[in-house]
Amino acid sequence: MKIVVIGGTGLIGSKLVAKLGEHGHEAVAASPKTGVNTLTGEGLAEALAGAQVVVDVSNSPSFEAKAVREFFETSTRNLLAAEVAAGVGHHVALSVVGTERMPDNGYFRAKIAQEELIRESGIPYSLVHATQFFEFVRSIADEATDGDTVRIAPVLFQPIAGDEVAQALGRVAAGTPLNGLVEVAGPERARMDEFFREALAGWGDPREVVTDPNAHYFGTTPGERTLVPEEGATLGQIRYGDWPGRNATRK
Repeated sequence: MKIVVIGGTGLIGSKLVAKLGEHGHEAVAASPKTGVNTLTGEGLAEALAGAQVVVDVSNSPSFEAKAVREFFETSTRNLLAAEVAAGVGHHVALSVVGTERMPDNGYFRAKIAQEELIRESGIPYSLVHATQFFEFVRSIADEATDGDTVRIAPVLFQPIAGDEVAQALGRVAAGTPLNGLVEVAGPERARMDEFFREALAGWGDPREVVTDPNAHYFGTTPGERTLVPEEGATLGQIRYGDWPGRNATRK
């Protein structure tokens, strides 16, 4: 099966391309690095020729509210139009757990807009909502840093290894379109402040984690269950404490 991965040279995309190839699929990594640009349409028709499935794991280079919305809307419209022309039968998109529960967040609003375009396209589709990746734990801590302290809300948190996100995407891509969504998350759920207190201690990071119920998560205040999945989510098996990449996050 020919499966085109939009954003296929990035963190999740490169893992997904490798996993699909291991299972005998013709996996094509499509990104500006390979001459495919969903914002301009460059290279899309050529990349999608003969494809049965397209998986979109691309991301905006800017998280500013207006810019990120323009990215996802323009990119998704161009991609869906190219899929219709190519006769693609399954569109898979990676999104975020909790998009509908934090509408004040510009990035989440942009992902909601992207999903609406997909649902209205007429192309059979599957949405994969993932929790935060282990690979982004360091950047989350950095974004929450104020001087020598890291201000974190005591809300529920359930991050997942990027490898297991790619694994879930591969299963969905090779299967029948859901015309709905599936949620994926890590195997452990903890309070976000407690998770980061333990993580920073493990890194040998001297910053102090301060529990702050009003702390922002990338510009907005998360609710108790904003960042965790509902019942029935697919859970990974890799715990953060056992994840080999955790050592790479040390300063």
